[in-house]
Amino acid sequence: MCGIVGYVGTRDGVPIVLEGLQRLEYRGYDSAGIAVASKSGLKVHKAKGRIRDLQSTLPKRIKGTPTIGHTRWATHGAPTDENAHPHVDFSGRFAVVHNGIIENAPHIKDRLVADGIELASETDTELVAHLIGQAAVDHEDPVAAVRAALRRVEGAYGLAVLDAQHPDRIIVARLGSPIVLGLGDREMYIASDVGAIVRHTKQVVHLEDGEIALLEPDGFTTSTLDARPVQKVSERVDFDADDYDLGQYEHFLRKEIGEQPEAVERTLSGRIDERFSTVKLGGLNLEPHDLRAIKRVHILGCGSAYYSGEVGAHLIESLARIPASAEPASEYRYRNPVIDPNGLYIAVSQSGETADTLAAVEELTRKGARVLGVINQVGSAIARANNGGIYIHAGPEVSVASSKSFTSTCVAFAMLAVHLGRIRDLSPADGDRMITALRELPAKIAAVLEQEEAIEEAAKWLAGFDNAMFIGRVRGYPIAREGAQKIKEVAYMHAEAYQAAELKHGPLALICPEMPVVAVVPDDELGEKQRSTLHEIKARGGPILAISHEKLPEELAERTIVVPRTEPELDPILLNIPLQLLAYHAALALDRDIDKPRNLAKSVTVE
Repeated sequence: MCGIVGYVGTRDGVPIVLEGLQRLEYRGYDSAGIAVASKSGLKVHKAKGRIRDLQSTLPKRIKGTPTIGHTRWATHGAPTDENAHPHVDFSGRFAVVHNGIIENAPHIKDRLVADGIELASETDTELVAHLIGQAAVDHEDPVAAVRAALRRVEGAYGLAVLDAQHPDRIIVARLGSPIVLGLGDREMYIASDVGAIVRHTKQVVHLEDGEIALLEPDGFTTSTLDARPVQKVSERVDFDADDYDLGQYEHFLRKEIGEQPEAVERTLSGRIDERFSTVKLGGLNLEPHDLRAIKRVHILGCGSAYYSGEVGAHLIESLARIPASAEPASEYRYRNPVIDPNGLYIAVSQSGETADTLAAVEELTRKGARVLGVINQVGSAIARANNGGIYIHAGPEVSVASSKSFTSTCVAFAMLAVHLGRIRDLSPADGDRMITALRELPAKIAAVLEQEEAIEEAAKWLAGFDNAMFIGRVRGYPIAREGAQKIKEVAYMHAEAYQAAELKHGPLALICPEMPVVAVVPDDELGEKQRSTLHEIKARGGPILAISHEKLPEELAERTIVVPRTEPELDPILLNIPLQLLAYHAALALDRDIDKPRNLAKSVTVE
């Protein structure tokens, strides 16, 4: 949640920070602010709304370096000018921007008020600024003051601090919320996401939890909360600033849906092993005898990552014949689970920073579990916390709603299932069958995208209703869930997903002419049972939009979107593509803010 950008160097940092904030606006967009430290003191400007609202009201006097900025997704306090970051301490010396949540904020607030400090906002971040101000009374070194303040804090933070008495440096710290340092030529950058600074540098350093960094134009030093020095090694970013540009598209969601053929090509690239009818996944860091010893696979994720995990569980059971299940990481971390000594645990996250998933990984690791990651963001917290895993290489995903990362994650699970299966009992013939189907996926995804005009027409029809029901069976059910989520996320339509076989056990009561049903009905072994369900819906006046391998007769569905056939195990991947376009065009018809849905942000780094 939220976005942080900072700059210290020889140039005016304000335009650099504002540009970076625009690139991070998908992480939070209800208010924004910027601060500059100079010999004359701090200059701060904040505004409710988007980055454009901040820019339109920015005084000309605010310029210089060092500079920090923030775009907010509200947690403590409503979106207002007063609650926007940066926040300044009682002395006017320190300015702070912060991502995360301070869990002991009520206790800190009571102590500060008792000390006679007047609060100007409802936020927990302002409390951190005052703690730093108090600590500076006893610590001449501002880094020591930040350390002392953070030792009084419980919760998660990624923060940046300006000190008016030292207008040539930025202090940053991390615990549970990402902070990246960017290295330039006599200039340094900070960001909560590397996409904000990739236009200026490709050499970055990731802070680990419990680390603090002091940035000056000539470089940086890092240490821990207890002042132990830490040596850091920079990494090179493998994507470009153009990846964050809209290009010919009106929305990032549509751009990223259209990028899926190329994204899947990248996910597959270099991993197909024709000789042994399998795939190569060296990043697992597990030998064949380790993989053969696995008795069960447990997949954890949140939102779309969880639904892709459900797809993955079906793939692993079908191809590797290992019991597998998926579960929301947000629930798993709190139910004191029994760790399976013969199990393999897989954490799924596009950003690699999802707070609930990271917490689950840390708990699993503490208890000795084998944990792998299926991650898009190289070098992210979850990727570093795991024993190994699969990078999906989908490329930067800016729209809040997941599209290409969901598809590439499903492809990664298909590769893992083939890999596990060939080590166990999957025949070379079946291995070849799956490899051929995987290679054909990019072209078949492109073929679905070519049907956009028909899907747009169906979306406009669907947008005329207030509610919708999505149904599917077995492999199709996770796709129904993901389709319902997309409609909720970007079109703000109420939508629910059910197993098709469960309709008669309750949800059938909702069926009426005002309740459209989007049915995921591949032509598979359950085809006849699916048709029986459609007959039940039609008998009760329910309008149906079917996603299928062939056009269904009108007595079964008013509309059908036809998807190319592939191997049954991979059907979910292709069946999902029309649902992405359906949600996009429904949102377009309803004039929604497609890339920045209300109340949502891209990287959920708080509970």
